[in-house]
This record gives sequence, structure tokens and C-alpha cells, in this order.
Amino acid sequence: MKLMRWFAAAVALTAMSFSASAEYLHTKMNFTERLSGSAETLVVLVPADTEELAVRGWSRDTTRHVNRAMQVGEFTGAAKQELVVIAPAGLSEQRVVLVGVGAPNELTRVTAEEIGASLANHVNATKAETIHIDSRLVADATANARIVAAMAHGIDLRNYRFDRFKSEPAARPAQTFEWLVVGDSDAASQYAEFSGIAHGVFLARELTNLPGSSGYPAAFAEIVRAELEPLGIEITILGPEQVRELGMGSLYGVSQGSQHKAHLLVAHWRGSDEQPIALVGKGNTFDTGGYNLKTAAASILAMQTDKAGAAAVVGAVKALALQNAPLNVVAVAPLSHNMISGEAQLPGDVVTAGDGTTIEVGNTDAEGRLILADGIWYAREHFNPRVIADIATLTGAKVGALGTAYSAIFSEHDSIINTLRVAGENTNELVWQLPLGPYPGIVNSRIADRINTGSPGAQAGAIFLQHFAGDTPWVHIDMAGNALIQSPQGIHPEGATGYGVRLLTEWVKLYSAE
Repeated sequence: MKLMRWFAAAVALTAMSFSASAEYLHTKMNFTERLSGSAETLVVLVPADTEELAVRGWSRDTTRHVNRAMQVGEFTGAAKQELVVIAPAGLSEQRVVLVGVGAPNELTRVTAEEIGASLANHVNATKAETIHIDSRLVADATANARIVAAMAHGIDLRNYRFDRFKSEPAARPAQTFEWLVVGDSDAASQYAEFSGIAHGVFLARELTNLPGSSGYPAAFAEIVRAELEPLGIEITILGPEQVRELGMGSLYGVSQGSQHKAHLLVAHWRGSDEQPIALVGKGNTFDTGGYNLKTAAASILAMQTDKAGAAAVVGAVKALALQNAPLNVVAVAPLSHNMISGEAQLPGDVVTAGDGTTIEVGNTDAEGRLILADGIWYAREHFNPRVIADIATLTGAKVGALGTAYSAIFSEHDSIINTLRVAGENTNELVWQLPLGPYPGIVNSRIADRINTGSPGAQAGAIFLQHFAGDTPWVHIDMAGNALIQSPQGIHPEGATGYGVRLLTEWVKLYSAE
């Protein structure tokens, strides 16, 4: 499809100043069978039930010192256990950090990533610039590669920083990690796959973190274009006039009160000639609630995260492109800016979606389903996908039902549900199925074909969207509450999590193999 550039040169220049072409990480990962040079910190990966540690190359004094510390510290090598030995006898390193990996063949990817994130947190509290990690006690080459690559990935994810707006940003983590692996370990190649995912997560975090006046629809689209086009991803951007000409009044209406009108962004990775998988992400770049104004200060302050669904789908496509995945995946991101003005949409207005459906706007703060309706229709109409997955920070009702440990998923297709569950378990972006029915008349309108409200809220949103997928297999992922954290946790620094990138990247591979 033709690349359409509706935005003015000034908009392009503004967006380019926020291009994600800047380095996300200052850390380096090297994998070797022989360490060279010196390091301030030596990390040793220790399997469970290691009663006496014997590391090749250590003197008798070093071995005695470290084993005595293990006894006193009751260190057993259990997964996630850490023990720091300061000024180890006979070694040039300032400290030895013992890191438990449990039973290596049972250690999951998620736990290994969390161990890596914890190690990053420890290292960042020191002045160490070079860290040697000896993984040779995990002797099996397959387990060695899997654990080392996942740990390195966890370090990367934890070390991301969003500091665009700091006049004097704190120094980012800038260590070099040297991983001593066993022979035949393919940790380096597995890490390269993870690195693609990490950079997809970083893009999603960057986009989600952008304030509403910086990440508005045209700017969001231009940032993505600058990031993804060089990777061979086809980008199409429809500006407000194109959105109107295609009849997408449901998308257009949400932004009509803002100076930043609606856009629709398409990012297409053609890694194969198979029928595509479509990922549709809600991209409401800031949400005041419209005339159904959000009145809680804490709530409205976080509303730049309402574009996290769109960030997730473009991040997933970036990850797949960096992995050169043999898949045909298209991301569709309807982009809006829900503001109040004399031209803004009013409660009770009726809009017409791209498929001709008329919609009563029962609540201007239920705008996510309005823009997704046209995004889902556009994906179905223009790409004839084998399956559509939409993802959105959609409803507070989802948070009330499931909290933030799970996303809610809605679908009538067992293969979609089952593969999403596995993808969630593999990435710790967990999902829980909620029912689509029976809820007769839940989105019926008195004056139009349907209304954008209903109760229970999460189900009403899902049932409303299901219509626009038509006969295409479809799933709705409600990730409300998962886009932002207020303090560092596991693989996430504070701020946007990039939630959905890892889940969707894993899921499209699993579903494609069905």
C-alpha cells in the first residue's frame, strides 16, 4: 500500500526530535568460552543443592573463603538466591556474587529473566564497569544457553531508562557483561533473538511514556515510521482527511475536538506470503474523557498511557522484524486525542463506523472501543487476516475483576485462547478468559445500531468490538492497569512497562504453528 504523508513539515520535525533512533541501552553483552581482562565483579551461577563450590581456576584459599561464606549465609543455590562475598581471598575482583539458579533444567525463562533483572539492580548499586559471569556450573549446553540468554535479556529490560525530558539525566547503566559459557552453548544466538524483543519493548515503553502534547497522533505515527521503515516494515499513515474519506467516523469523532485529529497507522511485516495475522492496538494518545471528563487527578495524570495498546502492536512488529521472523503480521493502530472544545463530540451524538454501523456515543470516555471499531474493520477489510487480536487499556471494570496480574481475554475460538494462555505463561504477561455471553442486548441503543456503553463494563467493551471483526477469528485483550508501574519491579524500571510486546510476539509464533 502507498505511504501517505498527511502531516505538515513542522509536525514531522517535531516528531523527528522524538525519534527512537537514539540508543536505548549503554550496556554491552559478550559471550565467550575464555574470559579476558579484569573485572570488578565476578558472578557465579550456582545450581541448587551445591554444598561445596568448586570453580575451575580458583585457588584453595579462594575456594575455602567462598565456601565458608556460603555456609554462614545459608546459600544453597535456590533460584533467585544471592550472596555477596566482599574482597574474596586470592581473586583480583572486588566482590564475588553467587546467584542461585535452582535446578537448571527446571528453571523457567521468566524466572531466569527476573534473576537477570535482580542482578542488574545489584550491579547498578556498585561502581563496577566490567562484570564477569561464570556460568560453567550449569554444565548442560542447552540449559546453559537458555538460562544465560534469558538472564541477559532480563538485565536489558531492567536497564531501560526514559530520560528524554531530564535537563541533566542521571547516568544510564553502562557496564560490560562478559558471560563465560560452556562449549556448544548457543547463548549468543538466543540472546540475539531476545534482543529483538527487548527493542520492541523499548519502543513501546518510549511511545507510552511520551506526554500527551508530545505523543499526539501525527507525532506517534512519525516516530513509528522513522523506527520501522529502515527495518523493511511497510508503513502506511492515513491522516484525518483519509480517515473521513474512508467513512471511519467512529475513529474520527473522538479527536474532532482536538487540534490533533485522528490518524490511522499501519505497520506491515511481510516475513512470509501466508495470510496475515492482524494486531490492532488502541492508540488514544491522551484521554481527558471528553465531556464525560475524568475528574480524578491521579487518573487523568496517567492518561498518556492510553496509547499503550498501539505501542504494543508496533513494538511486537518491530521485534518480529528484528528477529527476521518468517511471519506475515500487520499492526493497525487507530490514533486519537480525546479533548474538549466547541467542536468536540458530545454525549448522545451518533457516529457511523467504516462498516456502516451507527453508534450512539453514550459516554465520551468510552472512546477506546470507538477507535478500535474502525481499526478492527480496517484490518479485516484491507488485509483479509486469518485472525485479529486487538489489545487496549479499555476498561476499569477489567481492573476491578482481575487486578493487574492478568489481562482479560475474550474470544470464542479455543485455539486462540489456548495459545494466548501459553504465550502469557512463557512471558509472564498472564491472561485470563472472561465470558462473552450470554449478555443479551448489552450494547443495544435506542437511537442507533449500538451504543458504546453497557454493563458489565469489560464484557460490554468486548461484545461491542466483536461485531467489527465479522467472521474473522478474533480475540480482545483488555490490558487496563498493566501499562504503567509507579516503582521498579522485576524486569521493569518505573514508568511504562511495554506490556503486550512480549505476549503478542510469542503468541503470533504459537498461533502460526497451529
